[in-house]
Amino acid sequence: MVEARNAAILVTCLVDLVYPEVGVAMVRLLRRHGVQVSVPAGQTCCGLPLFNSGYHREAARVARRTIPLFEGAEHVVVPSGSCAWMVKAEYPHLFPGNPAWTAAAERLAAKTHELSQYLVHVLGIKDAGARPRAGKVTYHDSCHLLRGLGESRAPRTLLANAGVEVVELPDAEECCGFGGSFAVRLPDVSGAILRRKLENVAATGADTVVACDAGCLMQMACGAARAGTPVRVRHLAELLAEEDGRGDA
Repeated sequence: MVEARNAAILVTCLVDLVYPEVGVAMVRLLRRHGVQVSVPAGQTCCGLPLFNSGYHREAARVARRTIPLFEGAEHVVVPSGSCAWMVKAEYPHLFPGNPAWTAAAERLAAKTHELSQYLVHVLGIKDAGARPRAGKVTYHDSCHLLRGLGESRAPRTLLANAGVEVVELPDAEECCGFGGSFAVRLPDVSGAILRRKLENVAATGADTVVACDAGCLMQMACGAARAGTPVRVRHLAELLAEEDGRGDA
């Protein structure tokens, strides 16, 4: 196991603008385990919305801004499977014919990790020291973390050792309907997918559904609020940062 106790956080735009509490929880969680955390200034979107919409040249411009910000980081940790996937899987392919930028993108890709993967696979942590008040918890697999990064076990390992009752979500691997701009372009389809997801969450009897991507949090939380569903929607970092129900570490 690699000893990696210095990490820079790639905040992501949704965490920065919509869920800053997730970023705060992430810093507390990492510091609890002796990680020296930095948050490089000047971060913007990773470019994934542009890339998914076919604007690859514009996404490359965003990558050119992002890559130098993390050049000196030992490891880069991301609270989002989708943004981690963008950096790891697509950044190295954005600069055809430019070996210098391709090499820089590959260096960043190699040291970038989604949060649960960093904790479990890099730091070797299975018990994050979480003692939340949540009773029964279920977990939703976000699409990019599951399919893009091939990760399903790390979040479940951390939850299994968090002192909560974990119940498996039926069809946990199915999309929540967000899909970035998909939810805007095809709202009726997105809504139908979301309703199925929330029905499955309700069937578990869980009081909290956990995910590792802010887009999924936003989609499910808004849907649950509109439907009057009492389930809480939380990022994995928030739950793991709690000690005896407190948000501080």
